[in-house]
Amino acid sequence: MWSGRPLVNALLAIGLIAMHFSSPAAADRSVRIVAFGDSLTAGYQLAPQEAFPAQLETALRARGHKVEIVNAGVSGDTTAAGLERLAWAVPDGADAAIVELGANDALRGLDPAAARRNLHTIVARLKAMRLDVLLAGMTAPRNWGDAYVRSFDAIFPDLARQEGLLLYPFFLEGVALQPSLNLSDGLHPNARGVAVIVERILPAVEQLIARVAARRKGGTG
Repeated sequence: MWSGRPLVNALLAIGLIAMHFSSPAAADRSVRIVAFGDSLTAGYQLAPQEAFPAQLETALRARGHKVEIVNAGVSGDTTAAGLERLAWAVPDGADAAIVELGANDALRGLDPAAARRNLHTIVARLKAMRLDVLLAGMTAPRNWGDAYVRSFDAIFPDLARQEGLLLYPFFLEGVALQPSLNLSDGLHPNARGVAVIVERILPAVEQLIARVAARRKGGTG
């Protein structure tokens, strides 16, 4: 059993650690959010400042949030490819993640059950890293048939409910199938389309920031 000065020093050290995690300085530092996704996140054929992470960061800062959005999007990524690179794609000091994957699985008609497993594993690993998660949903092309569409579209609300995640149901809401908001390929948003996505997803991201703040206040992050 410890006694005397060593015990006092140990208690002081524990107290200083606790103060660090609960101090105003720790609670007020910038929130670092990783935007982890495919070309829709990366900003396919867009200038860096036009991509989703950059526009989102600008919008959040304009609303008074101290935030950094890290662009961890890779064009062409499926849920399997995202899972493979997850370990090195999340930078040190990250507080939260926006997960936007699945569009390429759906476009290729890949097995929804595999996409579900991959996303579940991604979310589980992010939570193990103590990151709060906002899941951005996707829908399958209707030409794959009703059974495929039902199976794929259910992945995102099911996972959000099971894992207690924030959910933005459809990442391309208000942008999909709108020629003026997409590039000539009809699949990827242009800068104006990204601005629409940011405007619509902003309340969900602010909820994500609030979760980080609450966790910090509780001394668990």
